[in-house]
Amino acid sequence: MPERSSPFDRLEAPPAPGAVLTPRGPAAAFILRVRRPEGIAAAGAAFGLPLPQDACRSAAIGRRSVLWLGPDEWQLMAPEEEGPGLADAIAEAMGEIPHSLVAVGERNVAFEIAGPAAEAVLNAHCLLDLHLSRFPIGMCTRTLYGKAEILLWRLGAERFYVGCWRSFAAYVWGLTLEARLEYTT
Repeated sequence: MPERSSPFDRLEAPPAPGAVLTPRGPAAAFILRVRRPEGIAAAGAAFGLPLPQDACRSAAIGRRSVLWLGPDEWQLMAPEEEGPGLADAIAEAMGEIPHSLVAVGERNVAFEIAGPAAEAVLNAHCLLDLHLSRFPIGMCTRTLYGKAEILLWRLGAERFYVGCWRSFAAYVWGLTLEARLEYTT
């Protein structure tokens, strides 16, 4: 399999200690849709991580993560090389339980933004209240960033995951750089 790159790898980010941007490498990512409790349990067991049942929450262990995106929708993420095996394991565990598992790792790209200004930088183009008391560690959601849909996930008090479709990468990166300008000193 040829090695995939991220469009963020080709985009530069001048130093800004208050909000450091770090591209994330390629990853296996799947959108899982399932409604039945036995399907939710089976998928979690096959993935090695229970699927969060609370709205807009995540779970992670090692290099695997699960993000709740809707009442019957989760995004599963793992190292890229684990993708084919995970898809097979989940399909086998689900058996005849109605579900949908779609690989989106080639469509999605992501970067992290970290530092004391990360929250303010993101809020320049995102209307959600990202204060730690309102958007705590582990919270995730789809939202608009400028005019692009992103997947926003709070990884730490001053650290966020920003995921988007590959075709929106330059736009999302550019908006973030623009918002960071006042923190580049």
